[in-house]
Amino acid sequence: MTGDGSYERDRAYITTRITADGRDGYPVEPGRYRLVIARACPWANRSAIVRRLMGLEDVLPMGIAGPLHDERSWCFHLDPGGRDPVLGIEWLREAYEAREPGYPKGITVPAIVDVPTGRVVTNDFERITLDLGGEWTAHQRHGAPELYPERWRDEIDDVADKVYRDVNNGVYQCGFAGDQAAYDRAYRSLWERLDWLEERLGHRRYLVGDTLTEADVRLFPTLVRFDAVYHGHFKCNRHKLTELPALWAYARDLFQTPGFGDTIDFAQIKAHYYVVHHDINPTGIVPRGPDVRGWLAPHHREELGGRPFGDGTPPGPPPPAERVPPLGPESATGRGPG
Repeated sequence: MTGDGSYERDRAYITTRITADGRDGYPVEPGRYRLVIARACPWANRSAIVRRLMGLEDVLPMGIAGPLHDERSWCFHLDPGGRDPVLGIEWLREAYEAREPGYPKGITVPAIVDVPTGRVVTNDFERITLDLGGEWTAHQRHGAPELYPERWRDEIDDVADKVYRDVNNGVYQCGFAGDQAAYDRAYRSLWERLDWLEERLGHRRYLVGDTLTEADVRLFPTLVRFDAVYHGHFKCNRHKLTELPALWAYARDLFQTPGFGDTIDFAQIKAHYYVVHHDINPTGIVPRGPDVRGWLAPHHREELGGRPFGDGTPPGPPPPAERVPPLGPESATGRGPG
């Protein structure tokens, strides 16, 4: 929290990179690393999406932390025995401590762990997705899309920066504002940017160019959580996503695209925000709604043209162990079975 009541995200990440030439000491090697995410986390959601789109499931195995945690960090409470079956750890903090004893910064997901040593290599979420697309090319599936094409990089970077500042992080600035003035500033910036996006997406299928890019990957995780969490829990409540015609259709288009909606577990998303954020929701009550079946409604965005994967192809289905609950009648409230 800053002196004026604004929420400030700690962006002191481990910037070591896994590269094709191994220049930081960590070369790309199939099976050597483990990508740790949490279904609840929007920043980790980006990595899960790009890994799916690139078809890296077999070469970069994935561990999934559960939605609940405390000051000890993300934990593997959904796994048998409460331990990641490959890393053998209960708390993600253990992998950070293996990298740097007494690790003083945030224990965040996504994190890529070097399995032989048990050490976190990087948690730099922006760089991770770019490198999955650019450094792991030798192991990507045939037909993997190009998410960061050279000809569009300046525009992708510009749009992604605006989206990060005002939307991805903007919802948190609303939710964790320390006073009314800070909240009002964040709320205004958020909705000015969402209005800008609504106008931009009213006449084009994707944010940049005519195919999916990093810009879309970065916006989607916030949109898919908006009505379930940010609208009420973070007080971002001028409108629901479902009341914004272009953005709602765009979000459904992405959700129904292989690699996007098949990474989403609404029950885990809500459990994390409403249970973990005791300062905002001290009762820990998780709301029953909203009805999530609307995500499967026709979007008609194909009428705007565009080719989702460019010259590539859609990814195949996720591995059985990584499948999320389907959006059937039993998941109308976003809680899933039970």
